[in-house]
Amino acid sequence: AMMPLFAPSLVQAFALIYVFGNNGIITRTTGLNVGIYGAKCIILAEVFYCFPHALLILAAALGATDARVYDAARTLGAGPVKTFLTGTLPGVKYGLVSACFVVFTLAITDFGAPKAIGGKFSVMATEIYNQVSGQQNFTMGATVSVVLLIPAVLAFLVDRMVQRRQYALVTASSRPLAPRRRPAGDWGCFAYCALIAAAIAGLYLAIAVYSLVVRWPYNFTPTLRHYTFATVGGYAPLANSVYVAALTALVGTGLAFGGAYVVEKCRTAWSGLLYLLSVLPVAIPGMVLGLAYIFAFNASGSLLNALYGTLAILIVSNVVHYFTVGFLTATTALRQMDAEFENVSASLGVPFYRTFWRVTVPLALPSIVGISMYFFLNAMVTLSAVVFLVAPGTELAAVAVLLMDDAGDTAQAAAMSVCIIAIGLAVRLGYWALLRGVSRRTEAWRDPPESTLR
Repeated sequence: AMMPLFAPSLVQAFALIYVFGNNGIITRTTGLNVGIYGAKCIILAEVFYCFPHALLILAAALGATDARVYDAARTLGAGPVKTFLTGTLPGVKYGLVSACFVVFTLAITDFGAPKAIGGKFSVMATEIYNQVSGQQNFTMGATVSVVLLIPAVLAFLVDRMVQRRQYALVTASSRPLAPRRRPAGDWGCFAYCALIAAAIAGLYLAIAVYSLVVRWPYNFTPTLRHYTFATVGGYAPLANSVYVAALTALVGTGLAFGGAYVVEKCRTAWSGLLYLLSVLPVAIPGMVLGLAYIFAFNASGSLLNALYGTLAILIVSNVVHYFTVGFLTATTALRQMDAEFENVSASLGVPFYRTFWRVTVPLALPSIVGISMYFFLNAMVTLSAVVFLVAPGTELAAVAVLLMDDAGDTAQAAAMSVCIIAIGLAVRLGYWALLRGVSRRTEAWRDPPESTLR
């Protein structure tokens, strides 16, 4: 279910083309052409792309279910449907709103899937790309960007208004729900999940097979020739992506955690403004941000112009684009720490920076590791935020996939996609191992030794 997080958004569109396109394996095998290009398949590609984001939010919302609600429903004689409509849905309504907001924002601002599979069906994100990259019409590109910005900001504001009404679902008297075994229902749910898992796995299997055969779907002789990436100069874009992602993780994590510390622990007169500015980037589409960086950094003679056309501007763009989630994660972690730590340190005359380094950072280290992973993975697969900012010699892997597809080298584009996914999975595995080690060392107090309990 999490696989789409490790690939650029256009990879799902590629897979659908390889399977259901005019020369797709299903089309050639069955002779049935479903007409893959257009609005309906943009929607299908976006469903796969947005699925893990919605799943994570809804899983967290459902994980806070209180067993007392279901006990009361059974006591009052409510059936499964009645319990679902009056117990489950009201309990996750705020999670549903957040999931809808996230999916809406991702879909309306996505550029990769509509570019790959949209055909003649144009959306605002592809229109911005065509105006700027195709016709060099920056004025019209900026105009469409403002139009694209309006629904994204409105969705963000609606979500914030709804979240203000949220109340606590987990209280001191809550009991976690342990679902009762229902063989028929459990097997039905398993079949439903297996069907979704098979569909997702099938898409990425098609990408892998396409990159490893001579010519899909005519010659299935295994080969590695597509992994030379001659069209984009070898593995340089992949190396650039890893370099940019690593520095984005380092810089972004430091700035997000530092900003959260200033807002939560320092409580200055500027805390409210800093918080507002920190959550603002989540409502700005990536393409709008990239176009804004062209106007800001491309002015000749300015100090900012020195960064234009370098990897540094890509790092800055990624940090700003994904700053909000890292900032909110750090804020949540800092709110869980008692203010007594700072009060005791101040009463003992300990400098605040020593308390920060010796107490705050170790306690928040698991969250810091998670934030850095978020920055790294998103910087590896981002396309819309950097497509306008890459220059010769600074191409990124996700942009290289787009360029190879435009040039007709679809097999090489699939091979580059496989490399991006493989790096993402390897880094995720490394972060998982690191997080386990960090949690064991910094959160030993959560699992005291048996002698202490006695």
